Amino acid sequence: MMKTSDTIQIFVPLKLRKKNGRPKILPPAGYLPSEDQTQDPHILRAIGRAWSWRRRMEAGEFGTVRDFAIALKLSERQVSRQMRLAWLAPAVLRRLVYRRETSAVTLLELANIAWLAWDDQESAVFNAAPAES
Repeated sequence: MMKTSDTIQIFVPLKLRKKNGRPKILPPAGYLPSEDQTQDPHILRAIGRAWSWRRRMEAGEFGTVRDFAIALKLSERQVSRQMRLAWLAPAVLRRLVYRRETSAVTLLELANIAWLAWDDQESAVFNAAPAES
């Protein structure tokens, strides 16, 4: 049984800046880009969106995912699936967001991997076996 004092807080030091009227996620000051910039920008956007949605839910802005989905004019399934990304392991977030490493899975698979224990997520995201035909 877990006590409330046994919780873990994760802070992802990202900055948002508007570019052409749209928010843009900026990496931390000490970020060194890798030579291979092949990270899927959809994954980065989805992670940023998931954290934003999580903060809004935790702030009490909406009572349920259903209320939130209605306000966003999205399906409840889409909102709940994408919000799972806010619970990815810190090691996975570090590799995806800071190092911009390419994941071996799709965005949908990444959302499903968020249900795994943190110890199992990193190998599932970066060492996934290729899909068989």
